[in-house]
This record gives sequence, C-alpha cells and structure tokens, in this order.
Amino acid sequence: MDDGVARTMWARFELVHDLVYFAPEVHLAAGELGMRGFWMGYFAFRAAPLGPVPASVVTSSFYVFHPDRVARAVPDAWGHAGPADVLAARERAMDAAMTRVFGADTVGSAAMAEAADLAWEAAQGADTAGRVLGAANQALPRPAQPHVRLWQAVTTLREHRGDGHIAVLVGHGLGPVAAMVLKCAAGESDEELLRQTRKWDLAAWRAAQAGLSDRGWLTDDGRLTPAGTAAHAAVEAGTDTAAAAPWTALGPDATSRLGHLLAPLARTVRESGLLPEGNPVGLPDATATADGEAAALGGPPVRAARP
Repeated sequence: MDDGVARTMWARFELVHDLVYFAPEVHLAAGELGMRGFWMGYFAFRAAPLGPVPASVVTSSFYVFHPDRVARAVPDAWGHAGPADVLAARERAMDAAMTRVFGADTVGSAAMAEAADLAWEAAQGADTAGRVLGAANQALPRPAQPHVRLWQAVTTLREHRGDGHIAVLVGHGLGPVAAMVLKCAAGESDEELLRQTRKWDLAAWRAAQAGLSDRGWLTDDGRLTPAGTAAHAAVEAGTDTAAAAPWTALGPDATSRLGHLLAPLARTVRESGLLPEGNPVGLPDATATADGEAAALGGPPVRAARP
C-alpha cells in the first residue's frame, strides 16, 4: 500500500486522538483523581497503559521530554491513582468530551459505530514488536461504547506510529532535541512552543542546532540546507513506511472507507478551537487540498478542513 495512505490516515486520526490533551473534560477527570496540574494529568493519562512505570520509562518512550519535566509528574501520579483507575477515568473523560464536541447524534450514529469497528480492526492489525506504547494500548480491552472504542483504536494507531517514528529518529542519529529542531526548521512546529513545553533550555536547543549545522543540515540562521531537507524527508518517509502495516492489514477499501468516516470528525476537532496554535505534533498543513488527500485514499474528494 502507498505510504501516502499512512500519512493521510494519520492526519485524520491524530486530531481525534488529540482531544485527550486539550478537552476540558479530560483536565477535570485528572483533577478529580488528584493529579496536580496539566503535566501530571498528561503523563498519567498517556502512560497508564504501561502500568505504574518510573519516570525513566516514560522519558524513554515519550522521547522528546526533558527528564525533569517527567520526573515532576511520575511516579508521584501513581500515588494519587493507580493505572487502572486512570484508564477508567480516561474512558469516562473521552465519552464526555466526544459527546460534547461531536454531538450526541454523531456519537450514537451508525457511521460512528462503523468507523469504530474499522479503526479497531486496523489497530489490532498493527505490528507491535519493539513498539512499547503501541503494544500497551493494543492490549487494552475493547470499549463497549463505539465512540470510545474509536478513540482507543486511533490512540493505538497513533502510539504505533509514534514508536516507529522514534525508531527512525534513532536510526538517523537524531536525539530528542535534535529531532525537534529539525521539525521546527522544516516549518512543522513552533520552536518556542516545543522547547518550552518539552522543558529544554536554550543552551540545549542551541547545542542541537550546532550539531545539525555540523552535519550540514542547517544554515547559520537555522534554515534547512538541501541536505537537511533530504534528511527530514527521509525521516518522514521512513515513519510512513513503518506506519503502513495496519492499513495493509485492513485493506485498501476498508482503509478508504475509514478515512472518509474520519474526515468530518477531524474537521470538527480542527474547527473547535481546542487545539493550540503552533502545531506541536507537526500535522500536515491544514491548507493541503482535500482532493490530494482523497486521491491518496482512493476515493472522492471531501471538503478541506480549515485551520
């Protein structure tokens, strides 16, 4: 299957997954568990499928966060609520958030149930050898509610892709800070947003920039050189290739159908105003034509999402 399918599907399911970071229902649920502040809730909700792991495991598997950022939240989070309670709260929060954002009619629709079942099948078809977060999410029980099942399935697919992305970064000799510098130089994310939210100081950022300059990938003013552009493209292509297995397992027709079912959901999230400016996950440009996305999925065009 064309690797462009993996990228197009990511652009759609990532937005649905991202509700877990920004929906107020999630922040409320974390607070009710006793989690202190945004980051303790973030790390607890995302790491809970791994069990009560220490900060070192979370730092390693999440890759881009400074160890101090993680250590302020983990393992203290597990003293407020164990992973099983966190996972139950995560499901309840996503039920409430998706019902509010998409509407009761949408979450109760036949289209939602169809999307959930297709996404679940794709997620169960993901190859998880060497993919810790993907495997941990894949092993969770199947939620009874279709919209929550959809969210859990796309979360498995998201973490599966992320695990593969980290493997590609390691293979290219790109550590956490260098990977973010390359992403920002390519125009995918805002530099200050990534540096500050991932808690890296300016000295570490400048050192990573210098390292990429020494490799001939950055100009003196921080722009990509032709070699840097090629390196960035190779990382992205490798990530797409590593993320292709679920869609190969699902098959082209079912993948196309799921892509079209996800499109209006992704559009709704993008237009909700919940996601912050600066594109922290580096999603493809929202101004890309829907015709191009539809061509990758082998189906009719859909209305383009707006930033």
